[in-house]
Amino acid sequence: MRLRNIPGSQERILENKYTIQTDGADGADYRGKWAKEFFHNDHPVHIEVGMGKGKFILEMARQNPDINYIGIEKYSSVLVRALDHREELESDNLLFLRMDAEDIDQYFAPGEVAKIYLNFSDPWPKDRHAKRRLTSRQFLERYDRFLVQDGSIQFKTDNRPLFDFSLEEIKDTGWILDECSFDLHADGPAPNNVMTEYEEKFYQKGNPICRLVCHRNPGQTDYSEKE
Repeated sequence: MRLRNIPGSQERILENKYTIQTDGADGADYRGKWAKEFFHNDHPVHIEVGMGKGKFILEMARQNPDINYIGIEKYSSVLVRALDHREELESDNLLFLRMDAEDIDQYFAPGEVAKIYLNFSDPWPKDRHAKRRLTSRQFLERYDRFLVQDGSIQFKTDNRPLFDFSLEEIKDTGWILDECSFDLHADGPAPNNVMTEYEEKFYQKGNPICRLVCHRNPGQTDYSEKE
């Protein structure tokens, strides 16, 4: 997907008080400090990797004021869209982090994050790009380094091949699958589910939405490459 450049987006992000800058920073400046030094509380931290325009995480923050949320997005022209709506949120439990997901484990300390949301991530359909998928064993290993002991991942997608790949990676690496649906909204909008922008569009078109929830299994994971 080709992203449209938005003039002034980088400047707006730099000036916005809800965006944490990482350019030229060391991940050690952030690790272990999110709740106390950035949110000024001891609430659990949840993150969304690849938050897009932020509809999902904004609504999650609105519904759950006792959870600290961090929306992670690589592209300035996408992140700036979320800033337009962040001012409407009355609570102080949402920050944005502009960074590449490949560096994610550098910015969080062991046991610092309770839950990860992955919504309609880039499928990277070519086999040679499998390592870039946010549910690959390479990324599961990264998440393992900073999730709490029973920390979990919730993943949603309309891409069935990506979903099948994700299920295999979870099984092969030893993570524990807690929930799996190949058609989340088969009987109408699923209860206790916040839709993303893409999810609303796909639901209206009648496209099946897949969702899984899994949690790490400390000491029982194997991230070695497949033969």
